[in-house]
Amino acid sequence: MVTTTIWITGSEGRLGSAITDLLKKDKKYRIVTTGKDVDISDAAAVEKAIDNYRPTVVINAASISDAAYCEDHPLEAYKVNALGARNLAVASRRKNAVIIHLSTDGVFSGEHNRPKNEFDVPTPKSVYGKSMYAGENLVRELNPKHLIIRTSWLYGFKKKHEDEPDNYYDRVVALGKRGEKFTAPIDVIGTPTSARELAKFVSVILNTEEYGIYHASCEGACTRYGYARMILEVNGLDTTLVTESFQEANGLMVSTQLENMMMKLTGLYQMPPWADEIRSYAASMKDMK
Repeated sequence: MVTTTIWITGSEGRLGSAITDLLKKDKKYRIVTTGKDVDISDAAAVEKAIDNYRPTVVINAASISDAAYCEDHPLEAYKVNALGARNLAVASRRKNAVIIHLSTDGVFSGEHNRPKNEFDVPTPKSVYGKSMYAGENLVRELNPKHLIIRTSWLYGFKKKHEDEPDNYYDRVVALGKRGEKFTAPIDVIGTPTSARELAKFVSVILNTEEYGIYHASCEGACTRYGYARMILEVNGLDTTLVTESFQEANGLMVSTQLENMMMKLTGLYQMPPWADEIRSYAASMKDMK
């Protein structure tokens, strides 16, 4: 019997696809998905959609996540990442629905080489980070029944592929298959996290009465260079194609590693080590071929 109707925005994206595929397996959920057919930055379109779908939970996986694009198009970034989040928060509150808003480690500046937990105050520097943090704040202010889930360095299978790979994992694989040499910084630290593992956490937290902010990245951390080498390795590609570089001219590390402190405090879930998950993901992708 269906007990919960869930509206997933951004369902064509990497994370939206993973969440949709996982939740559709549970017969107690009625899943409604939208992509570009519902412009979340259009308040009237959001209100019309929520009246039609009548969800008890809204999962917002829609965002503009290309940091370089956001820098060049700040108005568009804020329109989707902030205004869109606001519209969904307002509409979901009107229906007394829970909103689960997916966010990013990009809300942190990267200063101070230590993991950031849910009690650290974000100080974003990029347009992407600022627009996503604005969206978080609007969700918090406008719907008390909210969950904000931050993750980092997301990768995963995407059903609709563009001509060019749109995330780091896929770009490295493409370079490796072409035998192209490239560089990756050793002064940028974070945690690769698979969309499928994040989707599992979302499915777990759906069955609780938790609200607030949760960090949900795989455990551990690596440099961007270490990540690139691991991607090449698990895909059977030449690891010598990547060489070390530096991103920062000032010699300081940039670290947006997240600590899943709320998971540890509540005992709600345990994310796997990032290296174990990337090996498992690569193996599953080979099985699909």
